[in-house]
Amino acid sequence: MKKIGLLGCGAIGTQIALAIDEGKIPAILTHIFDDSKEKSSTLHAKLKNKPEIVENSHLLSSNSVDIVVEAASQDAVKDAALSILQNKKDLMIMSVGALLDESIYDILSDACQDFKKTIYLPSGAIAGLDGIKAIKDELDSLSITTTKHPRSLKGAKFFETSEINLDEINSVTTIFEGTAKQAVSLFPKNINVAALLSLTGIGSEKTRVTIMADPDTDKNTHQIEANGSFGKMTFTIENFPDTHNPKTSRLAILSAIETLRKYCSNDIQIGT
Repeated sequence: MKKIGLLGCGAIGTQIALAIDEGKIPAILTHIFDDSKEKSSTLHAKLKNKPEIVENSHLLSSNSVDIVVEAASQDAVKDAALSILQNKKDLMIMSVGALLDESIYDILSDACQDFKKTIYLPSGAIAGLDGIKAIKDELDSLSITTTKHPRSLKGAKFFETSEINLDEINSVTTIFEGTAKQAVSLFPKNINVAALLSLTGIGSEKTRVTIMADPDTDKNTHQIEANGSFGKMTFTIENFPDTHNPKTSRLAILSAIETLRKYCSNDIQIGT
């Protein structure tokens, strides 16, 4: 069975760990780390099969794990991803926005080649990425409109300089319009879907992003439109927020679990 190290013991990391512990993923969680010792200890207490809590993120990949799963932050990717690959471990990244920094992307891409390891990026809270990958060379335009409840956007860097008060929104309001690169920088915990879409398609400077706040919605909705010489694709995904973390969708966690299950399984593989 594959051995897994977990970087990040918050809402997403906890759900992944529980899926392993319950046998939904045919693997063993052997090592965990979080900057918050309280979070790692809380997760450790929930698990039947007790992993080792390591003292820093770099110790995860120095142990005999097959893959490290990042479920922490963009900063965690920037700090630990290279050393994980250098230690010849595969890596699954949830904080995809970190890769829109071209220097980070290039360094990690080169490391994958140099150390013959793979980085896995789950589809997250959106669908249709297999189709976008297939037609990326024939794309003329790519856009995503994301609509969330105002509380799901709270704490984003964008509001440090914006005059928008989320508590005062009483109807559907456009919060942001710009590129995927700008969106991921300003909403690092809210809009990883835009980063993933742009990496799959025509890049972060050409992928257009609109973020809407709707006080009457109970879902995270993503509308994706792709146009080009191939034709036209449109997708609408309506996700319920995760009960433990309203900033992310339940589908994002399920996507991570399925990506990891696929990595750990000898099975028929469906899709591109």
